[in-house]
Amino acid sequence: MPTHTRIRMFNTKDTYPNQALDNDLCQAVRAGNTVYVRGQVGTDFEGNLVGLGDPAAQTRQAMQNVEQLLSEAGSDLSHIVKTTTYITDPRFREPVYREVGRYLKGVFPISTGLVVAGLAQPEWLMEIDVIAVIPDEEDSK
Repeated sequence: MPTHTRIRMFNTKDTYPNQALDNDLCQAVRAGNTVYVRGQVGTDFEGNLVGLGDPAAQTRQAMQNVEQLLSEAGSDLSHIVKTTTYITDPRFREPVYREVGRYLKGVFPISTGLVVAGLAQPEWLMEIDVIAVIPDEEDSK
């Protein structure tokens, strides 16, 4: 019996055609009542970049992806317990965190933020991964 559910499986040769990769991954994993969401960027699920050069627009798309993946796993934004946000320039902190804050108002997750030299594609300005829970039925009433 599987101990977890993989959501939106893919292979990196399709996601990164400009790189010689061949890894089997997924966008999220539901393990018990915990959901782990892969780092999300400003790319939609069809592979289209949203907001070239615009960290706020990329963050909006990333958070929409997070919201969709949590829904598919049986959770939602209000059940996020941890975020890790990566930005490629410290000047992006305010626009990125403002957008994340709009989606997580009243949630109060723990959060780690990092400034990194770069992400997997040069046009990506930010990335966010999250851990969320799926509440017990009685907890959600």
